[in-house]
Amino acid sequence: MVKGVAAPGADLATAGASDVKTFHSPKERSVRKTLPAAKGKTSANATAQGAETAAAGNPELGLVLDAKSVSAHGIELRAQVVSAAGAALKVTYEWGDGTTDVTDASPGQEVSRRHSYAELGEYKVKVTVTDSTNQAESVNELPLSTVGSDFTPYAPTRLLDTRDGTGAPRGMVQAYSSTKLKIAGNGKIPAGVTAVALNVTATNTSNPGHVTVFPGGTTRPTTSNVNFVAAQTVPNMVIVPVGKDGTVELYNGSWTPIDLIADITGYFTRTAASGYTPMTPVRAVDTRSGQGAPQGQVGGRKSIGVQLGGWYVPGSATAVALNVTATNPREDGHLTAYPSGQQAPNTSNVNFRAKQTVANSVIVPVGPDGKVNIFNGAWAGTDVIVDVVGYYSPDSSGAFMPAKPQRWIDTRTSKWGPVPARGYLWQPFSTGEEGIAGYVLNTTVTNTQQDGFLSVAPDPNTPEQYESNTDVFPGRPTSSTLNWTAGQTVPNLVQASSGGVNGVVDFWNQSWATTDLIVDMFGYYETK
Repeated sequence: MVKGVAAPGADLATAGASDVKTFHSPKERSVRKTLPAAKGKTSANATAQGAETAAAGNPELGLVLDAKSVSAHGIELRAQVVSAAGAALKVTYEWGDGTTDVTDASPGQEVSRRHSYAELGEYKVKVTVTDSTNQAESVNELPLSTVGSDFTPYAPTRLLDTRDGTGAPRGMVQAYSSTKLKIAGNGKIPAGVTAVALNVTATNTSNPGHVTVFPGGTTRPTTSNVNFVAAQTVPNMVIVPVGKDGTVELYNGSWTPIDLIADITGYFTRTAASGYTPMTPVRAVDTRSGQGAPQGQVGGRKSIGVQLGGWYVPGSATAVALNVTATNPREDGHLTAYPSGQQAPNTSNVNFRAKQTVANSVIVPVGPDGKVNIFNGAWAGTDVIVDVVGYYSPDSSGAFMPAKPQRWIDTRTSKWGPVPARGYLWQPFSTGEEGIAGYVLNTTVTNTQQDGFLSVAPDPNTPEQYESNTDVFPGRPTSSTLNWTAGQTVPNLVQASSGGVNGVVDFWNQSWATTDLIVDMFGYYETK
């Protein structure tokens, strides 16, 4: 077994630092008032010095407020107390969500508090400093917002197809060039969208290459989302931040033109909607054995219904994250996942050739009855496998935090070399960091020697257990993340569970020969 692989030396807080928001309210916005008990107070009841102070009522009393986001749901607020008197003061925080904190302070002191909001959104924090000696108080208010994003499902819809001019000028994307795709304000997608879930497909390819999807108007990263060879049609699920101009860009990293297709299944905004809960992958459907569906292939141009709500995910789930696999197809075709109660859209999630086994990550809304349909777009039958890897729900608190795309694993250049046959790599992503629920990763296998598949699952061990040789052998997963045949380079999006505070993820090579593995991170989910 391979015992580990070196991380690139960054933590998730650093990776997401570009998304930090700051807020400020100066002292001049403080509103001072005299407390009722001070009215009518006379010097006859105090010393001359006390009378003078009481009459002045600490006129300099005020607050300077500064806040910054420290997590998807959390902020840190610093209150600088401005006071001319030397008396003890009380500072009260009203967070705007019905909760309150109180602390003592001295004149000139800066007091700091952290607060986590149960729901994402915009809030107005009210901070009051009270000087009971001088019977005065001052109030300053600070509007602020959380920085994490919740998910809103969107009926599968084609936003881009360069073959017919949907979403971009008709014509292939030229070599080493990008095409821009409008997201914000497109259809029913709101202007404040922060990220989007797209199924991106490269087709009509003439040479090997890759596709990189990134926020519009930003520098293109060195990571990739879709890898292809000549004459191959390859889809991959992508979760990508939306640029400030409301667009994303799709880059053709091949030396010949290609066509690109992009289908939306949901988007993220900084308002309360559906959070994410990752799961250890569980198999819900396998038509080869009759698990979760009638035994036997899904017929040509036919659909099967998959009951997920109330079984594998809660009834409150608005969308599910799946890994859908086509195997034993009798001819070329595609699979489309869509919510029950609707007609099959003209989108696709998995593209396959006859006799090929191919998987793809899928995010799809759940129908009112808790079902998702899988449509076979070929004219002949195919077997279908569905693994559930997570779900989105109003009851889930996992908010999406985009991260600067970063390569965490590349066995082609690491000291460990390829992943051994039937072996695994363990990778710490957020060891000891509380509140990290899961990660948005893109996994790619290359230099494959034999047919096989990749499994991704949380590890029960900590890095310290591995280093001290007290680790236990993780149970071998039975679900698949991506499938390959010998000689193929295959990518797939993975929404991997952190497994809790361990923050260690295993990548299993379920082949009888070695393979190289590349893992890029694009974001993570953080709970309150």
